[in-house]
This record gives sequence, C-alpha cells and structure tokens, in this order.
Amino acid sequence: MNKITCAIVGGTGYTAGELLRILLYHPNVAVTAVYSSSLAGAPVTSVHRDLFGETELCFCSEIPKTDVLFLCLGHGASVGFLEQHPIDPHTKVIDLGNDFRLDSGFGERNFVYGLPEIFRDSIRNAHNVANPGCFATAIQLALLPLVQQGALQNEVHVHAITGATGAGRGLSETTHFSYRSNNISIYKAFTHQHLGEIRNTLSSLQQRPSPAINFIPVRGDFTRGIFASLYTRCSLSLDALKSLYQTFYQPHPFTHISSDELSLKEVVNTNKCLLHLAKHNDYLLITSIIDNLTKGASGQAVQNMNIMFGLDETAGLHLKPIAF
Repeated sequence: MNKITCAIVGGTGYTAGELLRILLYHPNVAVTAVYSSSLAGAPVTSVHRDLFGETELCFCSEIPKTDVLFLCLGHGASVGFLEQHPIDPHTKVIDLGNDFRLDSGFGERNFVYGLPEIFRDSIRNAHNVANPGCFATAIQLALLPLVQQGALQNEVHVHAITGATGAGRGLSETTHFSYRSNNISIYKAFTHQHLGEIRNTLSSLQQRPSPAINFIPVRGDFTRGIFASLYTRCSLSLDALKSLYQTFYQPHPFTHISSDELSLKEVVNTNKCLLHLAKHNDYLLITSIIDNLTKGASGQAVQNMNIMFGLDETAGLHLKPIAF
C-alpha cells in the first residue's frame, strides 16, 4: 500500500522531536514536511540532535498537501495557525495542544477527543482528533474501569509528578537546571488545565457530573515520565477490582495491570500505561505511570493516526523502556 504522508507543525519542540523519532521508522508513513517559519532551510537535526544520521529532512516554511497534519504548537496556538494557514479539507488533523479538547469545533472541522481506550470507535471515523493531555491521560486511564462500572462514587485525590519535558522546550525560571535539579515543587494545585477534559470524559460516561478530582501536580527533577497516585473510597474487593481492570483493558494493547508495585522507568520511552491496584481498608489506591512525551503526547498521537487510517494500532509503537 502507498505510505501515508504526514507533516509536522511546530517542528522544533519536544513533542515534534518524539513524533519524528517514531514516524521516521513507522512502516506505513512518510514524513514529507517539518514546519518551522523561523528555521526554514535548516536541517531538522540542527535542533533534534538525537536524529543526526537518521534523516536529512530540513525545516520548511510551506506546508504541502499531506494525508495527515500533526500540530505540535504551544497551547492556544493551533486555532491561530489554522486561521492563518488554510489546510486542504481532505487532510486529517491531529492536534497535540489543548485548543480542541474542550471546544471541539473549528469551522468545518470537528475534533474528536483522542483517548483510544474509551473512544476508539469515534477516532476510527474521525477526520480530526484532539490528542489528550499527559496528566489527563494518566488520570483517566486510572479511573475509566471504575467509571464504566458505575463504581466511582466518591471524590478522588490525585498526586502526580512529571518530568521537566512536560513544560515544553521554552525556558522559564522553573525549567532551568539550577531550579529543577535536586528539587520538586507543586504548581497549579486544584486548578490544572487538564481537569476540564478529565471531568468531560467522566461526566459523559456516567451521564452525571463526576465526583470531585482533587489534583496536586508536582514538578519533578527528572527528564520525562509521569508517576500518578490516586485514591478514593471504593467498596469493591481487590480481587473484583483487578478482574474489572483486566477485563476492561484486555482489548487495549498499551495499558496493562501490574501485580507488582511500579517504578517510572518501566514506561519511559514507550507508549505504555501501567497500572497497579491496592486496597487499604476501604480506600482504593491506583498507581498510573506513563511517559509524558509518548503515551502522554506523541505516541498517543501516532496511535490515533493508526486508528484513523485503519492500520494496526501498534504500528511504529513497539518501543522498549530504558530500565537502567
């Protein structure tokens, strides 16, 4: 079959770099353009040094007609880009920003929320997909089986720590090495922007407002990954919960239930989400771990692309974690 042609906008960022790392070796994809108006003509490897020797692509300032367009822009920038750069109506769009996760309409385009573990059928028929946020992915995957079972009845407490790449490539005081090294800090407690998409998903599945999600995000002193711990009151036994989760995720190739306690390196560099369940009296403790740049961003975007084009969902995503 002919390869799917794709272009990447916002080509200098971390998520674009991860997309390239995956797509350059995807058996069904040809990367035809990496857009950056400021670096047009420069080799892609002048920014993404990890790809030196792997590609001779150069950044471009024009977007050719392609089968799929990935938007890897800063949050809030995708709408402006699409307004200023009309895209061929036949081109499918996958937005890795937050512009269309809550407000799904843009002109003639309507964006489907791209969490495959619950919306696979909608994604399969979608022309445009809003890729979920990284924290939102880890938290929703921890809760979906409870929600579908009607067993999420009480408020949820979430503590989740993320690597420095979660803040993007742009510099700020809290992304400098001197701040991050040997340091952790809370930010956006109870107000993080990913809460909106989490509530939307849970409410739509339960047909009622979701219980309160009390979310404390934490900046970590490591590069990549999210380690989330969630607890809520739950009357189901641990055996019943494990059976529920195993059954729910059996058809989904990237989400797995571990009988052992988890460590973050088990998912770094992969498109996996690993979950661990424990009961402490009447509290259910769920640990959820993902790589914020793969399952939390670029890997999930490729997973969505595979579904949209009728490919094997795992194509290009057989990635091994770096365990040591």
